[in-house]
Amino acid sequence: MLPYASLEEAVSALGRNLTTAETLWYKYSADKSDYFLYCHNILFLFVIFSVVPLPMVFIELMRSNNFDKYKIQPKVRMSSSEMFRCYKDVMSMFFFIVGPLQLVSYPSIKMIGIRAGLPLPSGREIFLQLLVYFLVEDYTNYWIHRFLHNKWGYEKIHRVHHEYSAPIGFAAPYAHWAEILVLGIPSFLGPAMVPGHIITFWLWIALRQVEAIETHSGYDFPWMPTKYIPFYGGAEYHDYHHYVGGQSQSNFASVFTYCDYLYGTDKGYRYQKKFLSKMKEESRSGGEQNGGFYQDLKSE
Repeated sequence: MLPYASLEEAVSALGRNLTTAETLWYKYSADKSDYFLYCHNILFLFVIFSVVPLPMVFIELMRSNNFDKYKIQPKVRMSSSEMFRCYKDVMSMFFFIVGPLQLVSYPSIKMIGIRAGLPLPSGREIFLQLLVYFLVEDYTNYWIHRFLHNKWGYEKIHRVHHEYSAPIGFAAPYAHWAEILVLGIPSFLGPAMVPGHIITFWLWIALRQVEAIETHSGYDFPWMPTKYIPFYGGAEYHDYHHYVGGQSQSNFASVFTYCDYLYGTDKGYRYQKKFLSKMKEESRSGGEQNGGFYQDLKSE
């Protein structure tokens, strides 16, 4: 809750006029507790999990040739009932694990110094903090994910996430409850190292989930804006990891590709890309261009 009784008092405390964004924030948050503002995360996550995957669901059900050429595993099709079952499973985990975890983690948010008052952070500050959050989460997630692919971690925990060898957007948060708890740690490390405003934290949680849904979409569209982000993995990169499944010792990174490159865990993927590129050059028919992306992967 903001410690100002009026806009005039806020202006006096800051020693300047409020920006338009700060005025709107004051009007919205002045009479709301910090805990209530933090709990907005639950609403944001519910909306993101429910709404963001829907375009891919419609595309999957349409089965249009205009979109099929961008499907990474075109021979795999999911029915509406299968996708709805995935959504129900995700929502069950959301209400029993993710939601309660958000509710009880508020003291840690206060402890690390996430603030909800004025002034609001600048665009530059938000961008730099989000960059740190993504880099820290990506590096930490890489090693946890790699650990989960050892025999015990995969059989006891991570195999649940790999039930979808051809992932869909709804399957991004589909995982064992223990994996959800463990992978929550990297998400909080960045904000703990570089604490910011609650709005920045909201953006971080929202953008990370949107990215995960895009990565698990099963489609590799050339017009995605993420194509212009340096070292970004994307749907095709992560789809390879899912297709290989339990055997996979490749493409562990959650967002970027630099960890896999530095630690040599992208060799299978790069070999396959090089092999397919050569095959496409030699082939006179373009009809199998997308259909053959995963030929002979299981033999690696």
